[in-house]
Amino acid sequence: MTKINQIVWDDTVLPFQLDRSSIRGRVARLDGVLDHILSRHDYPAPVAAAVAELALLTALIGPTVKLRWKLSLQVRGKGAIRTIAADYYAPETEDAPARIRAWASFDAERLTDQPHFDQIGEGYFAILIDQGQGSLPYQGITPLAGGSLSACAGTYFAQSEQLPTSFSLSYGLSQLPGQQAHWRAGGIMLQTLPAQPQTATDGGSGEGGLIEAADILQGAESEDWSRANHLLSTVEEIELIGPSVSPTELLVRLFHEETPRVYDPQRVEFGCSCSADRVRGTLSIYSAKDIGHMTTEDGIVTADCQFCGAHYRFDPASLGFEATVDAEGNALPPQAEE
Repeated sequence: MTKINQIVWDDTVLPFQLDRSSIRGRVARLDGVLDHILSRHDYPAPVAAAVAELALLTALIGPTVKLRWKLSLQVRGKGAIRTIAADYYAPETEDAPARIRAWASFDAERLTDQPHFDQIGEGYFAILIDQGQGSLPYQGITPLAGGSLSACAGTYFAQSEQLPTSFSLSYGLSQLPGQQAHWRAGGIMLQTLPAQPQTATDGGSGEGGLIEAADILQGAESEDWSRANHLLSTVEEIELIGPSVSPTELLVRLFHEETPRVYDPQRVEFGCSCSADRVRGTLSIYSAKDIGHMTTEDGIVTADCQFCGAHYRFDPASLGFEATVDAEGNALPPQAEE
């Protein structure tokens, strides 16, 4: 039997519950996964921080979905950082790891030294859940507000799900003695399910009338929520990212009076769903003329994955709905005339 303090905590998500108040939560640590995501791109510091924050939020929120489902977080704004996207692929089986990927687009000439959230500008934060073939994807959207992406995530849960949710996150370059600096991230998510949530008829108390936890909870539930979040506010950044403090030690340090109970941790790893077949499928809607416009002077069509950086090269004759050869270059039968 493996003792809990022998578990390798990097790239894991640990679910827990505070028995005193029935508040549930998760502790996430991203080490190799985040470094792998960011090493695929030479992002400027504010863009890398934005990707790190969204990837960490994705790791914390992702375990809410079922096996083989996909959860996506998307941020779009009108500022220098235009798009940030992260995907969580739920495990294929109970013992398999989840997979995470993330990516951002930005206007380098407009970037400043301001915090990354301020450089996204006006826009929206969205959560999408894909349950697989035969199901319509779910999408929930909330405006960018609150000063951080984690605040936007909390607003989404309050607005769309009536679930008071809070986050404490830390991310950045970390360097241990004798080792190279690399990206690490860690965070805690708290969430509670009100027995009888209040309904804000005239809007919420948050920025722009958005609903917050105070608009949902009442009585003892509100006191429990306030107490747990006060304890969470005492956490230090170095405790969140580790590696010297394990998630179990952190929970005891923060919430020992709340009687924390932990469950089996979930491993996460970097994973991308791109493939040559997927690119071919995306291009299958185009005519031979359209494919011709995409063809380079060297007579090939190229495509790059924004998430993992994979580079694909195709024979233009094998692409589109008027393709004349298959992926291996074998001639296809002539298409029947209508």
